[in-house]
Amino acid sequence: MPQDQLTKEMKEALPKNPTTEAKWYVIHVQTGYEGRVKSALEQRVKSLGVEDKIFNIVIPIREIVVVKKGKKSKATEKVFPGYVLVRMILNDDSWLVVRTTEGVTGFVGAGLKPTPISEKEVDAIMKFVQQEQPKFKTKFSVGEAVKITEGPFSDFLGTIEAIDEDRGKVRVLVSIFDRETPVELDFLQVAKL
Repeated sequence: MPQDQLTKEMKEALPKNPTTEAKWYVIHVQTGYEGRVKSALEQRVKSLGVEDKIFNIVIPIREIVVVKKGKKSKATEKVFPGYVLVRMILNDDSWLVVRTTEGVTGFVGAGLKPTPISEKEVDAIMKFVQQEQPKFKTKFSVGEAVKITEGPFSDFLGTIEAIDEDRGKVRVLVSIFDRETPVELDFLQVAKL
């Protein structure tokens, strides 16, 4: 999903009239089925005529940069896998519509009663999702042996000492003249053994 659509969707999800009695609730869904649950719930809201009770359904998603096989590509990542935010006026009808939607396993809350989350929490989630700089996502881990594929240390073997996902860099300990020397490299310059 392109960033401009994501931002538009998130902006539409913000409360239009903060004085309404609608509150944000978190529903737990089967992981991987967030999109299907959102579509099914939107369709049920229309077909059952509860548009005046259920207003927004949001899956918090952000854009990241994934490094696979030495290539960077943009992808989207669910911020809270298995959870969907719903802005609604909670009553028996709206609760039943949400709760009986296929893929929904329940509301998040104390006991059997759904607990709303604050507008402050929703604003923080929306700001986090809309952060400009995409994050890097890689499968490297500290202590892992890697081979350097590019640069002056090409074909050297080393061990990952540190990972900086924000910048897309790793610090690799390379043995030079029988001494371990730290070298900072881009994710694209190393490969798993």
